[in-house]
Amino acid sequence: MSNWFFVFFLSVYTFIYTFSVNVSPGHRFAESESVLDPSGEFLLKWRVDYAVRKIKFTLTVSEKAPAFNWFALGFSDRGQLNNSDVCLFWTDYKARDHFEDMHTNGQGNLIRDQKQNCEGFYLNTNSQSIIFDRLFDTCDDDDYVIEDGTVHVVWAHGIDKLFSSKGLCLTCTVPQRHGFVRVRLLTPPGLQKANGYQLRITNKDLKVPGDDTTYWCKVVRLPEFVTSKVHHIVQFESTITPGNEGLVHHMEVFYCDEDPHKEMPAYEGNCFAAERPAITKSCSKVKAAWAMGAPPFTYPKEAGLPLGGPKANKYVMLEVHYNNPELRKDWVDSSGIVLYITGRKRTYDAAIMELGLEYTDKMAIPGEQKAFPLTGYCIPQCTGVGLPDEGITVFGSQLHTHLTGAAVWTRHSRQGVELPVLNKDMHYSTHFQEIRILHRPVKVLPGDFLETTCIYNTEDKLNATIGGHAITDEMCVNYIHYYPATELEVCKSAVSNEALEKYFDFEKRWDDIPISSKATPRDNYLAIQPWTRLRADTLHTLYVESPISMQCNKSDGSRFQGDWEGIPIPKIKLPLSEEIRICPKINYLVET
Repeated sequence: MSNWFFVFFLSVYTFIYTFSVNVSPGHRFAESESVLDPSGEFLLKWRVDYAVRKIKFTLTVSEKAPAFNWFALGFSDRGQLNNSDVCLFWTDYKARDHFEDMHTNGQGNLIRDQKQNCEGFYLNTNSQSIIFDRLFDTCDDDDYVIEDGTVHVVWAHGIDKLFSSKGLCLTCTVPQRHGFVRVRLLTPPGLQKANGYQLRITNKDLKVPGDDTTYWCKVVRLPEFVTSKVHHIVQFESTITPGNEGLVHHMEVFYCDEDPHKEMPAYEGNCFAAERPAITKSCSKVKAAWAMGAPPFTYPKEAGLPLGGPKANKYVMLEVHYNNPELRKDWVDSSGIVLYITGRKRTYDAAIMELGLEYTDKMAIPGEQKAFPLTGYCIPQCTGVGLPDEGITVFGSQLHTHLTGAAVWTRHSRQGVELPVLNKDMHYSTHFQEIRILHRPVKVLPGDFLETTCIYNTEDKLNATIGGHAITDEMCVNYIHYYPATELEVCKSAVSNEALEKYFDFEKRWDDIPISSKATPRDNYLAIQPWTRLRADTLHTLYVESPISMQCNKSDGSRFQGDWEGIPIPKIKLPLSEEIRICPKINYLVET
């Protein structure tokens, strides 16, 4: 089950990190865990060995878990059970245990792999655990390639009495007996916890609504000792109410970007409720983000993210995404995020910079597209005027799109020569957003070029999806976390105004589309119907060949001096060569 879903867009610049390089002997392992099911009866732990590029999985079954005669655990491109790659444990009708490497066909029926790559299988009856090993890349066409970024871990179990695993139907199981979770399996090794005052920003005995999905917002006033003096956030992590591990999907803490003396309403309720005060929409600057399976996020020892002080607003907002597919109404939750803060500021202030596309309706994705790319540019002229001579060190990254985003990556080049990718997620989902610590810090110098591409799937839409702030609009952003803080906060682009006007004029004259020069770009895009292949290709050509308009903005919202309109798109002259896959040695057994 190859996960190169969009490989045709990456043919000339695919780069896969080889994580075993530059990992010190004491820091070759990384560990994490995530519950699989909403009730938290199945806990998956994993230990990554970067030296041999292998993961040890441990599935622990609670005493309250439903009984089963077989359990399938594996991976797929988007969480589907059909066309998935699984490791299967099953007990036959004679009570004999079996372990197999399998994959499913388009209908979800199991087929045994010719090469058995689920290794080290064993059943620990004392801890009620199933344990097995899996290489990152087995170089087997039937197996999923585990990369850094989002991984959809699929699972299913049943009570069927079996004489054979062949043909077992995973998609035939009832909803309570299958599912998937999104996790980052390849977390960085050797992360050290930081010390500091624990500022807990949590819900308090919240009766979670009995809906399938709830986004709950809570505005919180910071303590006086924080508002009176700038502190550094040096680490953050989740705190989950015991038993609710399957309920809490992801969480974020936002700073309320308002006047320091502006009081915010103590709103607590659904984030999308009509009665939510409009002013709380200013609580949009991310300070911390966590998603299922994410370890604590620890800042480099020389840097911390500023929080509070007399020049900042006194409020933050917690947003929690609850996943409640069973529609239970008896959930009570006090989960949230713990910020580790210190009044003894570190050497450098950390900061967040936005890369990608402007939040503008000048960009759009045609309807009925399987994989439509949009790219935003942070050009050498902007990093040249916005970064210090010694450059900045990027240590974290949060990729962001809305509902149609399916993959995101940022390329990095210097003087036309491509450097290793800054961050990449080929199985991105807007429902799994976390700030990810990079495996290696990335040095960005003045004059460097950063190019952020997002792939969108709009196969279920007829009209164009327009760029903008609403969840039904689209974005393409990489929020990079770096130090030392600079004036440069936004380095993003959009197609130039002149090029877009010419495009709309062409569509009006050539295709007789009811487009108006007085209308907004949004209205003009929505007037284009249907989105034929030719029209979609024409729009793509416009975006990749036309000059751009740059947002090269300071933290106060003003632009750096200069004319940022109608700038040609820079070119990467020497792209990275395709990385050679590291395949395991295969021992063939010959029957005699």
